[in-house]
Amino acid sequence: MRRYGKHTDEDDIRSRPNRKGNRPRTSIRPKHEDAAEGMVLTVDRGRLTCLVDGRVVVAMKARELGRKAAVVGDRVGIVGDLSGDKDTLARIVRIEERSSVLRRTADDDDPFERVVVANADRLAIVTALADPEPRPRLIDRCLVAAYDGGLEPLLVLTKSDLAAPDELLEMYGALGVPHVVTTREEFVDGVAADRVREHLAGRTTAFVGHSGVGKTTLVNALVPEDRRRVTGHVNAVTGRGRHTTTSALALPLAAAGGGEAATGEAAGWVIDTPGVRSFGLNHVDPSRVIHAFPDLVPGTEGCPRACSHDEPDCALDDWVAEGHADPARLYSLRRLLSTRERREGD
Repeated sequence: MRRYGKHTDEDDIRSRPNRKGNRPRTSIRPKHEDAAEGMVLTVDRGRLTCLVDGRVVVAMKARELGRKAAVVGDRVGIVGDLSGDKDTLARIVRIEERSSVLRRTADDDDPFERVVVANADRLAIVTALADPEPRPRLIDRCLVAAYDGGLEPLLVLTKSDLAAPDELLEMYGALGVPHVVTTREEFVDGVAADRVREHLAGRTTAFVGHSGVGKTTLVNALVPEDRRRVTGHVNAVTGRGRHTTTSALALPLAAAGGGEAATGEAAGWVIDTPGVRSFGLNHVDPSRVIHAFPDLVPGTEGCPRACSHDEPDCALDDWVAEGHADPARLYSLRRLLSTRERREGD
């Protein structure tokens, strides 16, 4: 057997031929320091449409990211062909840290959570006051998801010409959630969009709501250049709407007055999500929901360890009874905490 010394010549070392003709695997991963920054606009069957320096670029996830998935709203690092030309494909090599996440599960027994939107500032919960009837339990669940994920909620009530909003607004008054009430006529003449737009400027807002409430109609009014979807109608037999949005989509907010927003310099972003008929909360840690009630947090110092804040020994009862906070706030907190134990239609 031939032994090699310190001064071996390269030709003296035998190497096995690589039959596959590809490069050998290595544990060293490139840093991609030259990757361009982009924002994910939509995801469709493994292809991600991103905005990079004002250009729309189609990309796919690099293998080195493993199972880590990018979602709408993610800030990502992209390499490859960034021209945006037809039939070009770039690679997403990095997903930046998220400032917020909107997550849901299929139901409360499903252990697998799904990130719907990343880096949104606000969650607009759209619900009709009639046709279809409002579903307070679904609103509660969306509020819990917003508080858990770090999004500020906004309640948008549509079709107030068919039913009064007073009862629903009273239910959520103690939460201090900002709201906009609109009529069907205001949807037609653009007044509804203008009133909602006041809450969206400079923000990234995700819209959520079950089918038939007018969510997609509102989004189309806020982003008039979007022609991708056709508004659906409510089924007269079931009272349910037909889904008109099949995947989340980020769109630049139109300027006030209905003008088109510049794609690269949007005044804000609107993320339309598919209509939901259920909103599972199996992923939510109840201990995080209390942080959406900063006026109640000091009262939890006397709570027993791992207190759910909805049990007989909770210190919040005495603390609120002593006048430190509004009892309606404690009731609202406990209603949200118990929403996992109730079905959305109850």
